[in-house]
Amino acid sequence: DVTLVTGKTAIEPPMFVDVVPIVSAQDMYDAVISRSDEQDIIIKSAAVADYTPANVSDQKVKKKDGDATLTMERTEDILSYLGANKKPGQFLCGFSMETEHMLENSRAKLAKKNADMIVANNLKVAGAGFGTDTNIVTLITKNSEEELPKLSKQDTANRIVDEIIRRMK
Repeated sequence: DVTLVTGKTAIEPPMFVDVVPIVSAQDMYDAVISRSDEQDIIIKSAAVADYTPANVSDQKVKKKDGDATLTMERTEDILSYLGANKKPGQFLCGFSMETEHMLENSRAKLAKKNADMIVANNLKVAGAGFGTDTNIVTLITKNSEEELPKLSKQDTANRIVDEIIRRMK
């Protein structure tokens, strides 16, 4: 059984998947945390904002004299919560998008978040990252790193799932 917690997207959800629609980072936190104990594998691929506006207006904010300041608050760290509350036998996979020191920062994230695997996205190479149908990632675990070649996003997903299943055996 697969549960997909997702924000608004133009992509059709896969068939036979329990889709949980969310709007905000807090909605995603609540939806994921409330279901996490039921999951054997959790793959946290969403790029949830680290900060959210402290005040949200229902109306247009009118221009005034002088500058405006937007106060931001930290959002709940879903991956940290999951790592700290991981049930025995559960596999936790997170993603890392780094613009510098990709491997070093991703290894640190793996340890800090108590994840079993981090998929580090290489945004510095053509054909990788967002806005393309291909990607180049490195699978990082406590004892290994494997850089995958440029693959379609579907093939990248298949390789990630294959590696998770291999490690759970």
